[in-house]
Amino acid sequence: MNAPHKVVIRTPDLPPHEAFTDPKKAVVRLNELYAASVRFLSENFVAALRDGQPDGRFRAFYPEIRLTTTTHAKMDSRLSFGHVAEPGIYATTVTRPDLFQSYLEQQIDLLLKSHGVPVVIGTSDTVIPVHFAVANDAGVTVPQDGSMEFNLRDNFDVPDLSTTHDAIVNGAGFTYPDGARPLAPFTAQRIDYSLARLSHYTATAPEHFQNHVLFTNYQFYVEEFEAFARKMLADPASGYTSFVSTGNVEITAHDGPLPVPAKLPQMPTYHLKRPGGAGITLVNIGVGPSNAKTATDHIAVLRPHAWLMVGHCAGLRNSQRLGDFVLAHAYLREDHVLDDDLPVWVPIPALAEIQIALQTAVADVTQLEGYDLKQIMRTGTVATIDNRNWELREQAGPVQRLSQSRAIALDMESATIAANGFRFRVPYGTLLCVSDKPLYGELKLPGMASEFYKTQVAAHLMIGIRAMELLREMPLERIHSRKLRSFEETAFL
Repeated sequence: MNAPHKVVIRTPDLPPHEAFTDPKKAVVRLNELYAASVRFLSENFVAALRDGQPDGRFRAFYPEIRLTTTTHAKMDSRLSFGHVAEPGIYATTVTRPDLFQSYLEQQIDLLLKSHGVPVVIGTSDTVIPVHFAVANDAGVTVPQDGSMEFNLRDNFDVPDLSTTHDAIVNGAGFTYPDGARPLAPFTAQRIDYSLARLSHYTATAPEHFQNHVLFTNYQFYVEEFEAFARKMLADPASGYTSFVSTGNVEITAHDGPLPVPAKLPQMPTYHLKRPGGAGITLVNIGVGPSNAKTATDHIAVLRPHAWLMVGHCAGLRNSQRLGDFVLAHAYLREDHVLDDDLPVWVPIPALAEIQIALQTAVADVTQLEGYDLKQIMRTGTVATIDNRNWELREQAGPVQRLSQSRAIALDMESATIAANGFRFRVPYGTLLCVSDKPLYGELKLPGMASEFYKTQVAAHLMIGIRAMELLREMPLERIHSRKLRSFEETAFL
């Protein structure tokens, strides 16, 4: 009888776990470990494509941050993050420490200050799939299954959906295999999954995303955003440094050329950049709650400071006019795409800091304030549904529910974006613009909407931008309030 063949597993030679009390040095080590690991996988994968099936298996592991604390820390109770709930062992796997450098330094620094013990940096037990290891090398792609002369899985690790999930943010009691509780809301493989999807859906690299994200459901806003960006680039005092368009085309001068791509991605995305990621990203998610969930599922791993929806809606009150604004202070969720992750009985609260910023922005842009703001803006419940042509069905039931909820506007994205913001602990808000009143005979038809688009889009977008500028000046500990934190939270935002 033939003896079973023993597979030789080759791994990179990396330094052992080491304790750090300096957050910058800790992140340097994370970068060293990650870079060496992906280089090892990429080089051996390229060699396998060139020379044929290798003898043995090549494996590398994500780096990790580990914290062990044995006492209840006397933490700064004003902060809703930056500390663990109780004594124990905590860990998180890390990917792309170069991309998350500032975030990691900030979060590690808070840990060190809160608990007075070092963090330990080393390799984890979680393998890096080869697809994610080569993702940042434009010259290397992983062929489709069956197109290679050997089975990729025999020699390299591939993505595994059983370890790619939202168990941490969904409060499902996730722990690492050795019993360590999570330090961060996402594992490394969950982040890598979303980084790959972001590049696909938006046609821009994750490196360009800014900390303040505007979502819209109309391409008209993109044209105004580009015009604003060019105006900012023409002003050296604006603080904005560049503008990135589809395909990662980046300009630094106001008159720089931006070629129109032959084919737009599913969610065209544009970035007006400032140092430290303090600029604004605009994502045209298109129409529907599925798109809204897809975009926010993936952008959430970048840990933005806030995201806002600035789109169009149906006005549900006869007193509203086309072009009026709606500031959502509650959401009626009939979108259904998040029912399994966040049950509909979970309330989605309005966040005071966001609400104040949006109302202030409306006043700044329209030059109206106080009681006069009621001429153009209503505050109330926004209903989000998953059927764009709901008007064609029997209306008594939906209209009764809308009336009972006191809804003043209806759309297909806002509640999804707010609910996913709540789920992912990303501050959220909604300011919509009334583009039709279907209950009162004013349907969204081309002839009726054209003048509205011309006069209102620019003002609406400027309100969103102004709100983001106000939020940018707000301390992080203020915007990340306890409204977004559950009983036992991860230390990292």
